[in-house]
Amino acid sequence: MTRCQTGCKKTLPGDKKAPLSFSPEQTTGSSYRFRCPGPGVFQCTLTGLVFVMAQEAELLYRTVQWDESLLQSAGKMAAGMLFDIKCSEDDAVCQLHLPHCETKDALLVDGLLSVVHITDDGMSILEPLEITDTHVVVKVPHLSAFGLVWDLVQRFLNISLPINGQVLLFLRPPNIRHQILDVFLLQDNIHLHEVAAQQGAAENIRMSSDCHLEIGQSYSVHCEPEGFIIQPESAPFRSKYGPNFYPTFEVFLTTNPEEVTLTVQDRERKEVWRRVVPLTGSRRESLQRNVPAEDSVLAEDRVPAEDRVPAEERLRSVRTEFVKRVTEPVLNQLLDRLLERGVINDGEMQSVRMKATAEKARDVIDTARRKGPEASTVLITALCKADQHLSRVLNLN
Repeated sequence: MTRCQTGCKKTLPGDKKAPLSFSPEQTTGSSYRFRCPGPGVFQCTLTGLVFVMAQEAELLYRTVQWDESLLQSAGKMAAGMLFDIKCSEDDAVCQLHLPHCETKDALLVDGLLSVVHITDDGMSILEPLEITDTHVVVKVPHLSAFGLVWDLVQRFLNISLPINGQVLLFLRPPNIRHQILDVFLLQDNIHLHEVAAQQGAAENIRMSSDCHLEIGQSYSVHCEPEGFIIQPESAPFRSKYGPNFYPTFEVFLTTNPEEVTLTVQDRERKEVWRRVVPLTGSRRESLQRNVPAEDSVLAEDRVPAEDRVPAEERLRSVRTEFVKRVTEPVLNQLLDRLLERGVINDGEMQSVRMKATAEKARDVIDTARRKGPEASTVLITALCKADQHLSRVLNLN
């Protein structure tokens, strides 16, 4: 068994050891922290990254935005997320495994995949030590930004070769007329956490998502029972690795079915993905179960019947003054109440608590508004209890 200069063992063909999985601590945004307990091979459950370590050390890593012009000038295009990686100990990381989305046929194409190493001095190309069924392995010269890239010529000479893709579903909170089911067609080396972080109050519907997709191929979504509006009618699949993730299709659910059958088809109407999608566990039903009747009664009793407007509209009308006037201690009380009543979860609360007062205030009021009338009512009632003066100024009591 060979060793790299730092003393850690290389992972070579025929010399395999399953990595130890770990769940990193999530800090701000798309940033992660983990302390490796010693030498070994460790895989992040959220990003798919694998670190080969020579010694105990703390890893800090985050996703950052690609500079497309820099890639194009080198004849490359992004084939994975770009990771900025730091470590508490120099030379502790001797190898890095980056997840790819290639099928076995594509892996036979010589020169298709490589890794870029971006530093303050510019960008260099790292040739893989090994390409497995799931990862591209490179030696780490020193830590900075690493990302998987395609060779532009090879990728487009083999454009018909499919990649391993995924279909992700997010159900938005309902409004009076309908509920929207967002359908994302993505490469399978884009991790769910990155997408979910941008979907606000929408709820991810977890189910098997694997499929094969072709870059540039046109796809359409079909829904049973029929009668729902789906937009657009078709859309090409494009390779993109952030920073923003928007739905490829939107299904407008104008009735309240317990389940639907969704199908993704290519331009020849060949099915590439088909699933029965349960809709009964929507966030609104959960919220209705968790919001006590007393909150609704208290809020409604404070407003004359002739002046009653939807709670989320009342919050919208006072948003600017709320952000300007609410204090940090009151915001913390409101967060506690929203968590207690099931309006937000622990992750959402911790994310908001780390922000500055004004940003925290915006997140609190916007989260309640987006989650509908029940959540908005909980926030109004909590504010009336926590700060009677402010609730009177805002005409909410």
